[in-house]
Amino acid sequence: MIADFHTHTFLSDGENSPIELIRIACANGYSVIGITDHVSYSNIDYVIEAATKDCALAKRYWGITAIPGVELTNIPSESIGEIAKYAKENGAKLVVVHGESISENVETGTNHNAVNSDYVDILAHPGLITVDEAKEAAKRGIYLEITCKGGHCLTNGHVVKTGRKAGAKFLINSDSHVHKNLYSGDMQTKVAKGAGLEESEIKEVFEVNVKEFLKKLGY
Repeated sequence: MIADFHTHTFLSDGENSPIELIRIACANGYSVIGITDHVSYSNIDYVIEAATKDCALAKRYWGITAIPGVELTNIPSESIGEIAKYAKENGAKLVVVHGESISENVETGTNHNAVNSDYVDILAHPGLITVDEAKEAAKRGIYLEITCKGGHCLTNGHVVKTGRKAGAKFLINSDSHVHKNLYSGDMQTKVAKGAGLEESEIKEVFEVNVKEFLKKLGY
């Protein structure tokens, strides 16, 4: 079964509705999916409310753990803690921060401010994250993302190497913006191997990290 905590719908820049993406995830063998559309103050309330309704609908009829969340993307880096707190207080069960991917011009300081927030759960595609930032993520229980998303995936190896030194925990997400990019079969395992994770580390991600992360979120 697949657990993927980072996906997008037409509530931001994805192509599918939340319920459609969740349905296809079910067909692909998912047991857990996070709906984490891009937000700032301009759309955060609407996105949380809409995602929450479809996630609850999917859980009721299909049994999948569908988690309503947000991804804080290209906001002022110093506002991350403030907006992450707002998201959690207003119904988001999962807060992802769009990290300093080398494929986008993300504001310097985004990784630092994300890992210093008690309201952030995942630092997505953190690019050339430093050991100190990874250590702070480990201390606060913020998980580092390994991704199959084009461009963002270019630093997977660095993220694994640095996160391993710091004792950080990993999750393997799709950052899907369309149903065709959801994981299926053993692709999640292949992405993990390609990032440089050892067999024992991959097993830990699937059998330990996912369960601990769900518990952290209250599931």
